[in-house]
Amino acid sequence: MLMCLLIIITAYPFIYVIFASFSDSNMLVSHTGLLFQPLGLQLDAYKMVFSNPNILSGYGNTLLIVIGGTVINLMFTSLGAYALSRKGLMLIRPLTIAIVFTMFFSGGLIPVYLLVYNGLNLGNTLWALVLPTAISTFNLIVMRTSFAAVPDSLIESSRIDGAGEFTILIKIVLPLSMPVIAVMILYYGVAHWNSWFSAMIYLRDRELYPLQLILREILIQNSVDSMTSAAGGSDDKFSIGESIKYATIVIATVPILLVYPFLQKYFAKGVMVGAIKE
Repeated sequence: MLMCLLIIITAYPFIYVIFASFSDSNMLVSHTGLLFQPLGLQLDAYKMVFSNPNILSGYGNTLLIVIGGTVINLMFTSLGAYALSRKGLMLIRPLTIAIVFTMFFSGGLIPVYLLVYNGLNLGNTLWALVLPTAISTFNLIVMRTSFAAVPDSLIESSRIDGAGEFTILIKIVLPLSMPVIAVMILYYGVAHWNSWFSAMIYLRDRELYPLQLILREILIQNSVDSMTSAAGGSDDKFSIGESIKYATIVIATVPILLVYPFLQKYFAKGVMVGAIKE
């Protein structure tokens, strides 16, 4: 009973947003209290959102950042974790300490901005959103712990059979570490999907904006005029603007929720691996 109550309390805010997004905008503005069904079922808010070219271009940019960024994250994190998990690596302890140091101390926003914009010439490109965050130190340690659990005897047997380090990583270590790989996909993917601050400081061209930056303009800066120009008076624009905000939240949230069920069966085991750090 208590669990059901907690589920309802947790899920209701998102259910409210879904009902509000499908409601008649005038009825929604005049309504007070909880929503248990859409008020006058309408799709006008979704039609206006999808007619906004910024939403569509933002969706495309976000998908590109999530897919490309996650692939880069997995590639670099796997390589680093595999090297740190092998006992024969020279200076492994100082290297680990130096890497962990970066988890607690950084150069700060301005030095990082100058490095990305002037030093690496990545300013106003999507590369600026994925390359500086190619490796998360926390995720690197989690993956290293998982890789270290692969028996050394298996690695040595592979070497005796002529396998190189890349072959061992790709054909032996990664297939045996699927739970932690699934967790990394979820961690990195959700981080890229929700990221907006890096885009705000590095991007200048609006056609490069990810969806979350467009969403921020709509929700925080109340920038819905481009979608409500067809509405009549100021009251109509205000009411349809409220429906547009709810519809935009649903559009930005649903895709990442659809991914979770496919990774859920690996999630508990992968997180447990990350709970043990050496």
